[in-house]
Amino acid sequence: MRLLVSVRSAAEVGPAVSGGAEIVDAKEPSAGSLGAVTPAVLAAIAFALPRHIPLSVALGDLADDGTAAGSVSSALEALDGVGPRAGAVYVKLGLASTSCPSTARRLVDGAMGAVWDSRASLVVVAYADHEAADAPAPGVVSRMAADAGAHGVLLDTWRKDGRDLLQHMAPAALCEWIVAAKEAGLLVALAGSLDADGVRAVTPLPADVVGVRGAACDGGREGVLLEERVRALRRALASGLSPATRLQPTAAGSATRRCH
Repeated sequence: MRLLVSVRSAAEVGPAVSGGAEIVDAKEPSAGSLGAVTPAVLAAIAFALPRHIPLSVALGDLADDGTAAGSVSSALEALDGVGPRAGAVYVKLGLASTSCPSTARRLVDGAMGAVWDSRASLVVVAYADHEAADAPAPGVVSRMAADAGAHGVLLDTWRKDGRDLLQHMAPAALCEWIVAAKEAGLLVALAGSLDADGVRAVTPLPADVVGVRGAACDGGREGVLLEERVRALRRALASGLSPATRLQPTAAGSATRRCH
């Protein structure tokens, strides 16, 4: 499982990378769970980030058919100005306020069309507290993402109210969702206000990525990101990866055993 750390500025890239982040995510935490940074800030983050490290870009929730195209286009234009990257580029889009399945599917298809001819890969975001977000349930989102040809799916929390992912979904339910998403061929990421204990708790699960922001900062998700906090999360991730308990996916994307 790889550690993703969200940064809101170029100044936070150094501490994130030095602390052990394997993927760096550009996000403005004051603008919600998927708040987008400005194109200028994104370009500065990409310039500061070593080119071999994967870059993730939060672009908000899909509001209409034009949202994805405009957001993706602006982000890619900002990255083009910095130069090519050796690491992967992921764009993350959510489905808050889009609970109607047919509308959500149309928006996911539109988002996929927006990245189809680019070097970016689409990650569709599901919310564990989907009722509060007026979004489709996580299982529905992962099926939509797979059917549309997206690269991956992220399970996050929409409300940032102190409750973490594990307070919305039990580990057994999380594991079943992850296995189903991976069997559909998706990269699977987990986030949602996870602290060091939360990171340690989810690492035995067969997800590919765990994402953090608030736990890496002094002062919460809108605070200052610190290298030592990222290092502590990296240690928590390592301590949670027990070979005896972790579900190992096969090369085909299936798990070698079901969840218990």
